[in-house]
Amino acid sequence: MLRQVRLRALLGAVVLWLGLALASVACGAPASTQAPVSNATAPATIRLAVNEVPEELATFQSIVNAFEQANLNIKVKLENIPDDDEFTKKLAADIAAQTPPDVFLMNYRRIGPFALKGALQSVDKYLNTSQVIQPGDFYPMALDAYKLKGELQCVPLNLSQLGVYYNAKLFQAAGVPLPKNDWTWNDFLAAARALTQDTNGDGKPDQYGAGISTLTIRLMPFVWAHGGDIVDNPERPTSLTLDKGAALEAFQWFVALQTKEHVVPDKTAEATQSSQARFEAGTLAMFFQSRVLTPELRETVKDKFVWDIAPLPQDKNRATILHSDGFCITNGSKNKDAAWKLVEYIAGPQGQTALAKVGRNMPALQAVANSPAFLKSNPPANNQVYLDMAPYVRPVPLMTTWLEVESAVNKEIKRAFYGDASVEEAAQAAVETTREYFKQNLADLGSP
Repeated sequence: MLRQVRLRALLGAVVLWLGLALASVACGAPASTQAPVSNATAPATIRLAVNEVPEELATFQSIVNAFEQANLNIKVKLENIPDDDEFTKKLAADIAAQTPPDVFLMNYRRIGPFALKGALQSVDKYLNTSQVIQPGDFYPMALDAYKLKGELQCVPLNLSQLGVYYNAKLFQAAGVPLPKNDWTWNDFLAAARALTQDTNGDGKPDQYGAGISTLTIRLMPFVWAHGGDIVDNPERPTSLTLDKGAALEAFQWFVALQTKEHVVPDKTAEATQSSQARFEAGTLAMFFQSRVLTPELRETVKDKFVWDIAPLPQDKNRATILHSDGFCITNGSKNKDAAWKLVEYIAGPQGQTALAKVGRNMPALQAVANSPAFLKSNPPANNQVYLDMAPYVRPVPLMTTWLEVESAVNKEIKRAFYGDASVEEAAQAAVETTREYFKQNLADLGSP
């Protein structure tokens, strides 16, 4: 509840700040689309704001250094705030004070309030006239996630997805076949049962078959795979549909992994040691997470055991959920052409190749994703999985209030998952507590 209240206050502040401060910006003249800055122009200093852990920040700094060497007339000040909420709050405050960064990197799930309040510069004209990157170079889903009211708001860096990290050593020790690219919910459940073991005979599992967070973005791909949807209209949602039909059935299956099958840690076990920590320690066989985990596993697991990645198991459909970050240019930037020059570089082949080697991303550029920079960046060995699943990637709805919806649904998923409420009770509560957020989003969107 405290986190939900905090998030509600944070996003309320974002919308208020943007609504008050951006009216003049949103109504101003469109940004210049003149040719990119050349080495003959006067020096420009631009600010790039990111939200990264120290290890990945170092890679961004190296990319910025290379950019500056290739563009001597542009200096880049790299600013980092690792905490998601603090980053969003600082960005909103800077925009309201008319001192925004020129460029910032943000997950597509978070850009709604900024885009709909006029804080972002559309990048369509820049991208369409670029000599470095073109719309057709990107996976279509990566671009679509950043489109609002027919305009591209940001340039995607990645097309990362939710997948299943697995410990090959535990599979082999239990005589369980390794996950295949076409495995099903039944295959997954059979493996999870066989891999959940009480190895010391104390009556409690000390090795679990799987681990998954009680989050909306973890449940959604299972709903899609079962033939349902979490909202009534992904393009212009008016309510959740988690309380009926295929969506409710998928929710029940998801919760049963803990309440009935006991193949994932219960509330006490998860509080004692997180599923991610168990996976890194070698006592959890499968862990659901996005590509962002790869750099950490390369450091923490090293030679403990062989691990790899599998796609999400399929049911009626194949589905996974988009995890993508994009580079956005602020409407209040005083150096938009220089800002585009940076975006063109860092979201172009040079930047995406450098970040692919770190392991953090599946590149949004198709050529880079299909190159050795990504496919041979091991472990995991099966990077091809991400390319194979690209056609089945789906985004969350682009809403001004989506994070508030997520927060409310997260709370109800957790209650059901750990047996504090029935699935039906949790689903109905999620529908009721999110009604105001859908109404607010529709008000923000205005007429279709």
